Parts: sequence; C-alpha cells; structure tokens
Amino acid sequence: MDVLSEVLAICRAERAVTARFHLSAPWGLHSNGVSGAAMIRMARGAPWWVEAAGGGGPLRVEPGDLVMMPLGAAHRMGSAPDAPTVPFAQLLTQRTPGARDEAPLDLRHGGGGEGCEMFSALLWFSAYCRHSVLSVLPPLIHVRASELPTAVILAASMETLVTETLDQRPGWRLSASRMGELLLINILRGHLLRGAGPVEANWWRGLSDPAIARAIAAMHREPARSWTVETLAREAAMSRSRFSDRFKALVGDTPMGYLGGHRMALAAEQLEAGHLPLAQVAQDAGYESDKVFARAFRRWSGLSPTAYAKHEVARRTAMTDPHTASAGD
Repeated sequence: MDVLSEVLAICRAERAVTARFHLSAPWGLHSNGVSGAAMIRMARGAPWWVEAAGGGGPLRVEPGDLVMMPLGAAHRMGSAPDAPTVPFAQLLTQRTPGARDEAPLDLRHGGGGEGCEMFSALLWFSAYCRHSVLSVLPPLIHVRASELPTAVILAASMETLVTETLDQRPGWRLSASRMGELLLINILRGHLLRGAGPVEANWWRGLSDPAIARAIAAMHREPARSWTVETLAREAAMSRSRFSDRFKALVGDTPMGYLGGHRMALAAEQLEAGHLPLAQVAQDAGYESDKVFARAFRRWSGLSPTAYAKHEVARRTAMTDPHTASAGD
C-alpha cells in the first residue's frame, strides 16, 4: 500500500517563483524567511553552508544536494559557515523593473572567487498541504546526493525547473508549479526512506507502522465516512484498545482527533478555493449541519469559516503585491 501517495495526493502548488544565483566566494546571504512557503535550493560548483532558524548549526551542502525549508524558515547561507552576509533584498536591486513576483530572478553576488551556481524555487502550497504535511516537518531538510540514488535526477529536475522559467516559454508558470510538486514528493520520499522523519509523534511516524498506515490511508480515501474507532481498528486489523494506544503513541493524537484535523484541513482547502457553499464544505467534511461544522472549524483554526476565507483572500492579494517575497527571500 502506497500510503505516502494517499497523504500527498491533494498537495498542490498554487504558484512557484524561481531564481538562479551566480555566486562567487566569499559570499553570504540571509533571509527573514517567507512564512508558509516551501523553499528548495540546489547548487552546482563549490560546496556551501546553510543554517535555518530552529534547524541546528551550520550545515555543509555538497554540489547536487537538495535543501528544503518546508515552511520558509529564516535562514543564512554562504561560502563558509562564518561568511559575512547581506540581505537577499539587497540583491533584488539588480533585477529588472516590474512586479517582484512575476518574473524569475537571475542574479550575481560575491567576491569573484570559487564559483557556485544556485537554483532556487519558492513554492506556495494549498491549505491542506500547509496544515497537514509541511507543518510537521523539521525547519530544514537536507537530501544528500551521496545517500539517495535518485538525488542526481532530483538535482537535474531542480535545474530544469529554474532554467525553464528563465526561458519563459508558454506554460512556464504551470510547469514550474507541477515540477515543484514532484520535487516536494521526491524530497519527502527520500527523507522518509532515510529514516529521517521527525522524532515527535505525528502522521509521519504513523506511516512507519503498516497497521496504523492502513487506518490513515482509509481516512484519507473516505474522509466524510462515519468512521468510529471500531471501524478504523478493523482497517488496521487490531483490537480497539490496542489500535487506540498504538495510534496515539505514534501519531500523537487519538484516531478521531486525527480524523477531525484531516477533515478541517480539507475544508480549509475548499474555503480557500471559494467555489462551494458552506453547506457543501460541511457535508464534504462529514458534517450534516453547517453550524456544527462552523463551530468545529473555529476550534481548529481560531476563525469562523467566513473569516478564514476572507483572511486567505487578503493573503493571496499580498502574494501578488510588488512588495511580497520573491524566490530570493
């Protein structure tokens, strides 16, 4: 059973912003981060160093390695762990006029020494992916080319993603988003296969247990079904009490608590899209009453469904503002 596909099936990149940096030692850059956006970087040439807030000390990154910050953490990087840094925003003065989020970036920085060509993509994912997938990942994921057989292919895909956008051929925006989704899936798969999942309990750990994984997959396939602990335990081929204890130990939540969070994340996805009436969103989430659903959604998000939708409209407007973050930030 391919449970990871079940979990990631509805992860969609809403848009991608890309950049290519021609860096030469000594060089150093720092960013305040881009909240809620996944950032992926890969470089050819000289090794480099990266340090993300909450992600431990400086990390040496070899050519062809991939680095991902799932939720756009603040970070610094450079040709050496102690290299002086300048803000990414300072490089943006090199770019051509126009809205910062419209065109890919192609920038130069550094002191003229050993070279490093870096390819970068900033990916805004839909609500479900942000709330249920990216939020449980560490601030920094490092996929080493030396440890993963497919790393060479992933690095080539990353380079292609960026160069395709720089050429701006017809369909480049959609192509970048879809390639970004594929990169995310493969980076997470590599992270999981290396046994590098989070230490704390969450769905990621739940996938390591075949029985619990079957129950998780069932909830993802039929989120609106009238599940009970008993019916989920049958999916896992376990007794009710053993299933409940095992699920809580691995996932960090009760089976019904996890199901409720999954339903709310799916509802948030629909609310952001804005295509369905509230009653339909409630029904799809397994609620017969939109009032009961609204109360549950407020407990989950802190906002009513209507307020959440308005908040997301404002967020999307900010994403297209000329002063919003680019792939360099």
